[in-house]
Amino acid sequence: MRILIVGTAFPLRGGIAHYVSLLYATLKKRGHWVHIISFVRQYPKFLFPGKTQEEVGETAIPLDSDVVIDSVNPLTWIKAGRIAAAYKPDLLIFKFWIPFFAPAYGMIARVAKRVTRKAGHECKVMFIADNVIPHEKRPGDRAFTKYAFKAVDGFIVQSDAVERDLMTVDPDAKYIKLPHPIYEIFGERVDRDEARRSLGIPLDAPVILFFGYIRKYKGLDILLRAMPEMLKALPELRVVVAGEFYDDKAEYLSLIKELKLPEKNLVLATDYIPNEDVAKYFSLANVVVLPYRTATQSGIVQIAYNFDVPVIATDVGGLAEVVIDGVSGMIVKEAKPDLVAQATLRFFNDHLEQALVAGVKREKTKYSWDRFVEGIENWMETNS
Repeated sequence: MRILIVGTAFPLRGGIAHYVSLLYATLKKRGHWVHIISFVRQYPKFLFPGKTQEEVGETAIPLDSDVVIDSVNPLTWIKAGRIAAAYKPDLLIFKFWIPFFAPAYGMIARVAKRVTRKAGHECKVMFIADNVIPHEKRPGDRAFTKYAFKAVDGFIVQSDAVERDLMTVDPDAKYIKLPHPIYEIFGERVDRDEARRSLGIPLDAPVILFFGYIRKYKGLDILLRAMPEMLKALPELRVVVAGEFYDDKAEYLSLIKELKLPEKNLVLATDYIPNEDVAKYFSLANVVVLPYRTATQSGIVQIAYNFDVPVIATDVGGLAEVVIDGVSGMIVKEAKPDLVAQATLRFFNDHLEQALVAGVKREKTKYSWDRFVEGIENWMETNS
């Protein structure tokens, strides 16, 4: 097949760009012609809470791409649609995660389909929907999303939660459900002792990791409020927070001061973590903790699984579909500090790490990129 992917790609940073790179590589490996249409500007600066929108270093996967789309310039959307049509793709795949991009994606899809149809060629449009209803809602979300979805021939949903949300927005949508594959772009585990030495963490300390952009829905404040109870039982516990603040940093620092959390127990690595450092953070941890208030699925689970690290997560969205309680991690029924503390203490006091690591190694075989792409290929065979 001739396949175009529309979405964030290197040198733009973040999980979506990593996902696009791995999808691109797997499609090419399986013999498809693949090209990417990406963003010259993903967000206006006033809408972007981070320090930079670009990745540091080099991509591990060379990409063929046209950098065209300006998220706030409709003329570039039309241009991108025409460029897409010129490649005569059989399939146009969009990576969709927030309604902000829906007007651009809807326009690109419509232009590409109209131009290819005039040329006597049929182009199918597929959305990989990370979210249908966003974590942080804004006026116009539903209208923007419906506009984009009307141009779509088929969806991929990656959890039951997204499937339910899709049905509320478009009850007639055609879709397939394929789980979120493993993030393999960050390489292999590194030696745990070396990883800990690099951050001055005692080699024998119990260590938990909170990883990713710091936003309200991800519940870092819940984890911080759980720390006093955890430290009573595990005074040498280290909580490593690795990720950039997308919320007001001062609020979290004030909470840390209010809770009187000892400096030695909390490691704040709150700049953007470049790709080459990701392995270090996951390798030093005994367990990843995700005290999310809301979720659909989480790419952080798929990074943890890549490094054979179990996960403690709250029972929201599709997290319990991937983190299998008692097998590859632990599920906390509600996003409450006392419950997060209890689960974390049980993980260490009952010495569950070894058994859960073995479970991760078994579970992660379900989440291969080849299996994911096979699902796309089968969908095209059925709908061509």
